[in-house]
Amino acid sequence: MPTYANRYISNLTRETYALILAGGRGSRLHELTDWRAKPATFFGGKFRIIDFPLSNCINSGIRRVGIATQYKSHSLIRHINRAWGHFKKELGESVEILPASQRYGDGWYAGTADAVYQNMDIIRHELPKYVMILSGDHVYRMDYGALLAKHVESKADMTVCCIEVPVEEAAGQFGVMTVDKDMRVRRFDEKPEHPSQIPGKPGQTLASMGNYIFNTDFLFEQLDIEANIEGSSKDFGHDVIPRIIEKHRVFAYPFCDPSDCHEAYWRDVGTLDSFWQANIELIEPEPKLDVYDDNWPIWTYQEQTAPAKFVFDQDTRRGIAIDSCVAGGCIVSGSTVKRSMLFSQVRVHSYCYIDEAVILPGAIINRNCTVKKAIIDRHVILPEGIEIGVDHKKDKANGFRVTEKGVVLVTRDMIAKYLAEKVTKDAIVEASLG
Repeated sequence: MPTYANRYISNLTRETYALILAGGRGSRLHELTDWRAKPATFFGGKFRIIDFPLSNCINSGIRRVGIATQYKSHSLIRHINRAWGHFKKELGESVEILPASQRYGDGWYAGTADAVYQNMDIIRHELPKYVMILSGDHVYRMDYGALLAKHVESKADMTVCCIEVPVEEAAGQFGVMTVDKDMRVRRFDEKPEHPSQIPGKPGQTLASMGNYIFNTDFLFEQLDIEANIEGSSKDFGHDVIPRIIEKHRVFAYPFCDPSDCHEAYWRDVGTLDSFWQANIELIEPEPKLDVYDDNWPIWTYQEQTAPAKFVFDQDTRRGIAIDSCVAGGCIVSGSTVKRSMLFSQVRVHSYCYIDEAVILPGAIINRNCTVKKAIIDRHVILPEGIEIGVDHKKDKANGFRVTEKGVVLVTRDMIAKYLAEKVTKDAIVEASLG
């Protein structure tokens, strides 16, 4: 028999509508998001980033979800339709795509608050008691039921999810807040250059995760006010939260590991370095993010692929993968793969050496290639004999992007340009010899 606490949280989740903001470009990922929104970016061998907040909703019992899309959303919409299109509206559950459609004016989504404002009629039709607004581009596992319960128990008008991060990591990147002993928010600064530190914890600051809960009537009231403020950027962090904290009950909810109340896993994979690092972390024997936990599964669209295969066992070529994750449909033929993440249907031909690489679906690594500390984008075909991540000066000369921490990004457009320039150079050399 379910306990009172379970029934209490179950009732709260049924009365909640979740809106996932998934229209961001992710400009700090550079060419990796040239043709896809950041929430549609691949992660963890078989998932997309959007799968994590969506799975959190479903696992928490929140079955009414809207996804606000905008920037280059085709691949995101296709993934949502394939992976999340099976919910039954007649059973009180739905995952709906809400593209920017100029319901309240001539512009597209101007900010996070405006994205919600332009979908108020859809949310109102659902008659929720609470509205949960979630960022669609972070990787984490979280039970939103506990968050909802705390929101109600504290009699909050709004609750902001937060996490402790180093000051240098938050500077210019995250909204940070100052709270009192009851966790009521007393100050909120959006992406300050010098974040305030947590009292008693030097070097740490309380950063917003971009996840909020509102009482529905209060949310609509504040969005109507914000829509009529001239010069507002219509953003929760920049405008709404700083405006309401003095007169309304805004509380912070610290996100921590429920097993020991220590720091929980949460990654903003918004840079190439953090994207590479978060993927490589998953190959550890006991990664902080356990995607193998059947009690909290990460749902996604699963392609029907053959098992991963490793072929040839000869002294000169042996197909092996060491401390790596290799998805279905991959073939490693006579090559060595170490500490790498291979997504579905990657082909690694003979005599290659792959080390600390994140290789996205459908990429082909031809013979005699060396790839170190790199991100290889989807469907890239590496020409035979190329070296990536061995000499960064050469990488840059070849047109690849090299980050401050030495991660090399290679996309299809980069390879096409590299091959075109190589053909031209070879033709010039041949002409000079002729």
